[in-house]
Amino acid sequence: MQQKIFVIGLGLIGGSVALAIKNEHPNTTIIGYDRDEEIANQAKILKVIDDMAESIKQGAVDADFIILSIPIFETEKVMEELALLPLKQSVIITDTGSTKKSIMKKAALFIENGITFIGGHPMAGSHKSGVVAAKRLLFENAFYMLTPPEHTNMTEQVNQLKHLLAGTKSKFIELTADEHDEMTGILSHFPHIIAASLVGHAKKYQEIYPLLQRLAAGGFRDITRIASSNPHMWTDISLRNKDVLLQLMCEWKQEMQKIEQMLIDDEYNKIYQFFANAKSYRDGLPIHTKGVIHSFYDLYVDVPDYPGVISEITGYLAEERISITNIRILETREDIYGVLRISFQTIQDREQAMVCLKNRTNYELFIQ
Repeated sequence: MQQKIFVIGLGLIGGSVALAIKNEHPNTTIIGYDRDEEIANQAKILKVIDDMAESIKQGAVDADFIILSIPIFETEKVMEELALLPLKQSVIITDTGSTKKSIMKKAALFIENGITFIGGHPMAGSHKSGVVAAKRLLFENAFYMLTPPEHTNMTEQVNQLKHLLAGTKSKFIELTADEHDEMTGILSHFPHIIAASLVGHAKKYQEIYPLLQRLAAGGFRDITRIASSNPHMWTDISLRNKDVLLQLMCEWKQEMQKIEQMLIDDEYNKIYQFFANAKSYRDGLPIHTKGVIHSFYDLYVDVPDYPGVISEITGYLAEERISITNIRILETREDIYGVLRISFQTIQDREQAMVCLKNRTNYELFIQ
């Protein structure tokens, strides 16, 4: 039976979900809608969708599945709009948002009318954005969180949704909205706030130390990469998960006060244990698994800093059709071997690049 899939929001995530569904279920018809008509046209030209809807109502009323892939505040508004439409009684609605508690609270609008809503959050991203960056395997081996409404039996509908999304090749995990928001708050939302605050703290000293910005090009820039994320998206996330974040901030301040007292008292052993415990836990984290924050697969190449070296390296990689996401010469190299850092989308791309450069150059290669 040919099913209609309606995707609302045709950016990186929505586009990638659409491509994965079409690849796994070629007989489905994927209808797309985006508030920016040019983006919807682009998605159709790129064959991310089969056709475009002129309005949410036009695409939703005949849909078998509806996927909301838009910012959280917009998602909640669209959910209110969908709840007023004559949808199919068998339709399954899901989203791709980074917080779930407020979304699942809004889902009561559907549940009271016998319509299925299952929260969703594919935990993968990219350094690129927009429908042009959409990839069929963006979510491969990533965790895909599903949050069915509590105190309901939706096993059959959850299985239907998993079947639809099988082409993402994700690892599906079912949990409550509270569990989702607490874990993503700890591992993603709070770290983004910390990274942004570290950057803001450094910026305050810029006028005092003009050299600061150049020195920050090394390790500081690396540990604060996530501060370059979309500010609109992170404003939405922060406000929608504020209860969790406020609790984490309280605990963080208590932890910093303990460290402060250790420093005041010159507690060598306690300070050492603080760093040792962090190292032990961090070193035990999975290396090849996609987590809440998307990974950076970097390769460091120890090359002389001379004109043409970047074009030489990228030329070799281009010949073997290896895609890179970023490349730059490092001016400061504290704790880093290699002056040239190349970033890749996947670990497979990085491994292929290592083989390529080992075969073609005498440069030393390092993975941090």
